[in-house]
Amino acid sequence: MFSRLTRRSTVSTLCYVILVLITTFFVAISCALLLSQAARTAPNGSFIENFNAVVIGAAYVLVLVLSLAFCIKRRIAVHRRLQRISKTFHTLGKNDVPDTVFRYIQQEYTRACLIAYESRPKDGYQEGWGRPGTKFEGVRFRTSLLDTVRKIDTLAHKVIPRHPALRPQARMLHHFRFILPLLSKDEDGLTPLHYYDSAIQLARHMSREPTEQEYIVGMRAAREIETTLQDCYLEMREGSSTDISTCAYSS
Repeated sequence: MFSRLTRRSTVSTLCYVILVLITTFFVAISCALLLSQAARTAPNGSFIENFNAVVIGAAYVLVLVLSLAFCIKRRIAVHRRLQRISKTFHTLGKNDVPDTVFRYIQQEYTRACLIAYESRPKDGYQEGWGRPGTKFEGVRFRTSLLDTVRKIDTLAHKVIPRHPALRPQARMLHHFRFILPLLSKDEDGLTPLHYYDSAIQLARHMSREPTEQEYIVGMRAAREIETTLQDCYLEMREGSSTDISTCAYSS
């Protein structure tokens, strides 16, 4: 696009220069012919004391001066108008351009927005990521699941200060074995920690990306574990506050 505009500008400038040269050439020839005719028709046959030659020369000099003045005036006016254009970005309003231009810009902007909206993927999705248009849009399942390990470990240390330190490849079922009695069991005798352990193992070692259903199961188990630990921690704090208050009252 820029090369086409450059070529168009070059051609326009070249045509303008050619037009100026042709005009100057014919004006100079006409001036020379008129002056020679004035000299031939004069009584003395020369330019000396030739009133016609003076009038013709003065007329051409006046035309030259006026033409130069007009060109300089236009050049200064264009330069000043360009200087008044703001260099900072600002949004064009309806009063900044003619109504036809404003309507055209508004129409093209609306058309571009509609094309961009219709071009958005609706059925396609990338493996291991949330589908567009759902609540999981932009979520990577593997990373999101693995991020919950650190949160649960922090809560476990609040409830059990002597909880073992987290190891990179430790099984969740083994690492969180001390909080297992705190968790409720389902009809199959499994706690949320069993489901969470399975989800983390899949996220760690599986060659393919986790599916949305696996992610939902893992995150549901993680939220249940976090809720249980948070409730236990709050009960511990309330119990500590009650004991302190009782001791203070007895004293």
